[in-house]
Amino acid sequence: MEEADIVVIGGGSGGAAVAGRLAEDPRRTVTVIEPGGRNNGWRTRMPGAIPFQTPATNWGYRTVPQPGLNGRRGYQPRGRGLGGSSAINAMLYVRGHPSDYDAWAALGCDGWSYDDVLPWFRRSESNGRGADPWHGGDGPLWVSDQRHVVPASQAFIDAAASLQIPVNPDFNGARQDGVGLYQVTQKDGERWTSARGYLTQRPNLSVLTETTAERVLFEDGRAWGVAVARDGQRHVVRANGGVVLAGGAFATPQLLMLSGIGPARHLAEHGVPVRIDRLAVGADLQDHIDYVATFDCDAPGLLGRSLKGSLAGIGGIARWFGNRTGPMTTPFAEAGGFVATLPDLPAPDVQYHFVISLVEDHGRVKLKGHGYSCHVCVLRPESRGTVRLVDGDARTAPAIDPAFLSARGDVDTLMRGVRSMYRILEAPAMRALGGRDRNPIDLGNDDALERLIRARADTVYHPVGTARMGSDNAAVCTPRLAVRGVDRLWIADASVMPRLIGGNTNAPAIMIGERCADYIAADLR
Repeated sequence: MEEADIVVIGGGSGGAAVAGRLAEDPRRTVTVIEPGGRNNGWRTRMPGAIPFQTPATNWGYRTVPQPGLNGRRGYQPRGRGLGGSSAINAMLYVRGHPSDYDAWAALGCDGWSYDDVLPWFRRSESNGRGADPWHGGDGPLWVSDQRHVVPASQAFIDAAASLQIPVNPDFNGARQDGVGLYQVTQKDGERWTSARGYLTQRPNLSVLTETTAERVLFEDGRAWGVAVARDGQRHVVRANGGVVLAGGAFATPQLLMLSGIGPARHLAEHGVPVRIDRLAVGADLQDHIDYVATFDCDAPGLLGRSLKGSLAGIGGIARWFGNRTGPMTTPFAEAGGFVATLPDLPAPDVQYHFVISLVEDHGRVKLKGHGYSCHVCVLRPESRGTVRLVDGDARTAPAIDPAFLSARGDVDTLMRGVRSMYRILEAPAMRALGGRDRNPIDLGNDDALERLIRARADTVYHPVGTARMGSDNAAVCTPRLAVRGVDRLWIADASVMPRLIGGNTNAPAIMIGERCADYIAADLR
């Protein structure tokens, strides 16, 4: 039987961070259990290889049919393998708005205000611009300015600036609002995943890939191990100090339920013995609902499917392999921003991602030609969904129901967001590109706009909240990330967020992993 002081289930954004930090103490042994592979090939390291991901690196979940999306089943890509979703995402380094974390604290999450979490963001980060009051300079996670930006991305910024939207060089600095270029989690032109940053080789750190955690094992109310399956064989990994769940907003509630912690009636339906009746497990699913506009365009630098595009792609790949520069360092979503769609809002309520290629159905529909796309998403949705078991097998994908656009407020915000986005896309700097809208909208017709949104909207890949923390007894875990009702079980991923933050969620998930490691180290002293 393999054993360690701490067993971490999931080697993704939060899991790699908590494991790496705990393993810095040479007296402590740490084992990471990861169902995917090592993700150390060129498809992971090359930033521009996002479209080339395979089922080996992407779980590719689908939601249950969404009434708010005309009955469509949404797509939910999630990273598989070391680094988790930081190995397949657009690499955008965004923390959210300071008020997001102050709201967490106001909800009873003591120690999670913006002033509380800022030191942990800085501790995790090594920013290419150097350290300052907002950024770290020597952390494991490399954050860089983009190496290659196409003119269309600058045109988007110029168009927004012409509408008096401020240009912001740092969305994680003194203010979030405005438009600009995103910083990215890259180092020297390569994608820098959480695993590359935190899971450095140490004699006290063991990483088990291609290994599925089936359930957490308990004795006298204490987590003491994990039942796993590997190479067709079942084993137990003993955890002398405790277990950390870090599978993300879908896998963590699934494993909690398979381990007997969750809604009792639901567990009984699937023959799972109930250890703790906890309704919040798998509840409160929140995600950024998103609308994408696509434009055919032959402006310089835009990526696409054509003879010209193929030749440019071959040259770009060769350039990247040669010196890690050029178009294959792109995050695709090069520019973007945060704006408030109403004058009295205390923080931006929508986010833009300007993408240098045509994106239809998450890139799964391969369109011929070249163009650009622009996303707009609702930053703080009111809709709440669920994650539920389909059966008692950890290898079966859970039933994911984001309940997109079930709250009227989300529809209204997204409609305002689409209109604000089109004001930018129709400004002279963007019109000069000569783009042709593939899905023209009558922006003055509310009913037509809502119909188009319900026909096309889907996630922008930021699910959270399904094992929320809080000081109330209904919360799944405490503000110190310890699961209520059992001992020596913690959570270190985005599932603990009580409210979705106003931005991309990779950086906050890594910060949560950092904090969890500190809490565990203190608990074990």
